[in-house]
Amino acid sequence: MLKITEAVELIQQKLLGWTKDFVQMLPNLAVAAVIVVIGWLLARLARLVVRKVLGRWSIGPTLLRLVGNSIYLVVLLVGVFTALSVVHLDKTVTSILAGAGIIGLALGFAFQDLAANFVSGIFMAVQRPLRVGDLVETGGHFGVVQRIDLRTTEITNMQGLQVIIPNKEVFQGVLVNYTHNRTRRVDLEVGISYGEDLAHVKQVTLDAVKGLDGLIPSQPLELFYTAFGDSSIDFELRFWVRAKDQSDFQAHQSAAIMAIKAAYNKEGITIPFPIRTLDFGIKGGEKLDAMWGKRDGS
Repeated sequence: MLKITEAVELIQQKLLGWTKDFVQMLPNLAVAAVIVVIGWLLARLARLVVRKVLGRWSIGPTLLRLVGNSIYLVVLLVGVFTALSVVHLDKTVTSILAGAGIIGLALGFAFQDLAANFVSGIFMAVQRPLRVGDLVETGGHFGVVQRIDLRTTEITNMQGLQVIIPNKEVFQGVLVNYTHNRTRRVDLEVGISYGEDLAHVKQVTLDAVKGLDGLIPSQPLELFYTAFGDSSIDFELRFWVRAKDQSDFQAHQSAAIMAIKAAYNKEGITIPFPIRTLDFGIKGGEKLDAMWGKRDGS
């Protein structure tokens, strides 16, 4: 059996060997520490330079942040791996890289949706189909864009509620940007009485809208009669306005309705109430008093 003295001597030898190896490695450790510090400083400098250079190209802040952080991480990892090589941990570096690859592959399968949202966020940052402050409609949600991240897009709807939408749904779905062109067409549906002169109604309506503020003169002002309604002849009025947001658009729409109503009142043009004709006969054409007479036997 191993004696106590022999065990103590063995431990002492091991400790002395480790101490000797540590002393011999001190210069390498010092160099490795300097390399890590230099790598960290170079990573910060590279991120700063990349952000300044790319900032001149008017790319989105999300993409600018992504590229800057990616450059920072790459330079920092190069410094760390170089430092590990200095202290003779090359095999450790290889094992770390191999393990990172396997873990990355496993995480890729486990978080496919997260990866899809991330990739969609990158494409959105490059193509920029929407920007902060735009009025958009996507995925059944209608509101103003507040924030665009690499994973989600945040909008505030017309009721003031926060809506967070995954970027995959925004990028792969239907996106309507109401702010992109800064102009919108107002479509008003109106019905007038069957007894009105249609040509006169058209002229009065167009004259009432022409004087409104915010109309775009280069765009057409159109009126089309569309249908014979139950109690009215229906038409659609179309005109273009400059609208920076939804409130501005609705203000133009409201002003047009008020102007048309005032013009109709002045000209005596009638916008009829819904009219319903009640038929009480089985075969049709019977009035209520005639039906009551038949019921009483008269």
